[in-house]
Amino acid sequence: MTELLAVLGGYLLGSLPFGYWVPRVVRGEDIRTKGSGNVGASNVFRVYGRSLGLPVALLDILKGFAAASLGLWVGGALIGVLAAAAAMAGHARPVFLRFQKGGKMAATAGGATFALAPLVAALCVVIWLAIFAVTRFASVATIVTAVALGVLVVALGYPWPIMVFGVVGATAVIAMHHQNIRRLVAGTEHRFELSLRRGRPRPSR
Repeated sequence: MTELLAVLGGYLLGSLPFGYWVPRVVRGEDIRTKGSGNVGASNVFRVYGRSLGLPVALLDILKGFAAASLGLWVGGALIGVLAAAAAMAGHARPVFLRFQKGGKMAATAGGATFALAPLVAALCVVIWLAIFAVTRFASVATIVTAVALGVLVVALGYPWPIMVFGVVGATAVIAMHHQNIRRLVAGTEHRFELSLRRGRPRPSR
């Protein structure tokens, strides 16, 4: 029963739609009508810059970390993975937005990985930053990092539940980016250009 409550708690944590709430409270605007319409941190960063994008990203990471940590504390690696997966599902289809489309789970998955496999998470951060610095495509950095996550948890010999989480979670994150992949192929994906004067990104094509 306690394990089930931990998984349910993971879903509720993941359902907290910070990407919707923060712009709503600070700017009085609905992020779903801006940019790509996504409620994830990338779209918030694209539309409002780092002043709102960074807090949303950190909060999305934190809820994944909290969900996985709760599961680990209650029932070890398996429950930690199930709670993390529930948090990702909640982020994608948040109950607080009436199960409408949420975010693409990357930040939440990253937070969960910090709890489940800290070394892999640290390596993934380095990979994401390096790919983003070279390409300036957040989607490309996220997709490459998702692949790295799946490879690293297997290569480093983590317990089988964490291996499954890494591989399945990476696959889910990539699948959620199918529209980004189409735009990349078509050459219409948003590319970030950092403006030093304004301190916020300018999307270009």
